[in-house]
Amino acid sequence: MKFTFTCKKVPLNDSVKDYAEKKISKLDRYFPEEAEAFVTFAVEKKNRCVVELTIRSQNGTLFRAQEEDRDGDMRSAIDEAVNFIDRRIRKNKTRLAKNLRAEALVPEVPAEFDVAEEPAYDLVRTKRFTVKPMSTEEAILQMNLLDHSFYVFRDVETETVSVVYRRNNGGYGLIETN
Repeated sequence: MKFTFTCKKVPLNDSVKDYAEKKISKLDRYFPEEAEAFVTFAVEKKNRCVVELTIRSQNGTLFRAQEEDRDGDMRSAIDEAVNFIDRRIRKNKTRLAKNLRAEALVPEVPAEFDVAEEPAYDLVRTKRFTVKPMSTEEAILQMNLLDHSFYVFRDVETETVSVVYRRNNGGYGLIETN
């Protein structure tokens, strides 16, 4: 697994990075090819250690976990993040099996989304990404793996950009574009 470490508001010694590599490498068994791990370490107010772990497989599947330890133990936060992703993968193992073993299909990059800024809004972050063609069920699975409330994807059947989202009263919703 290829690692990228980022530290926010905290100097980190090599022993914590080595510990993170050792723990995260245990997830390698789920990926037939080399995956990339992006690990961000941060210390928030009142000695809270936060670890954000994102793993990208070769076929583009993302796994994300953000865990914190209120006692100031970075190793504990690393353990929790790895356990969270491990549980997600095992919970969805049958659905993920075909995705993790399939070859990566690189879709054409869609036109970039331009954001018209209005003075009343404070745009904090802009993300650009390739919208992967997939089924609605696969998009819901990907949204749950990332622990997000919505997910943008290109529908395989209609070839349009669509959005799945988690409804407040339970279940999922689908927004289709023309």
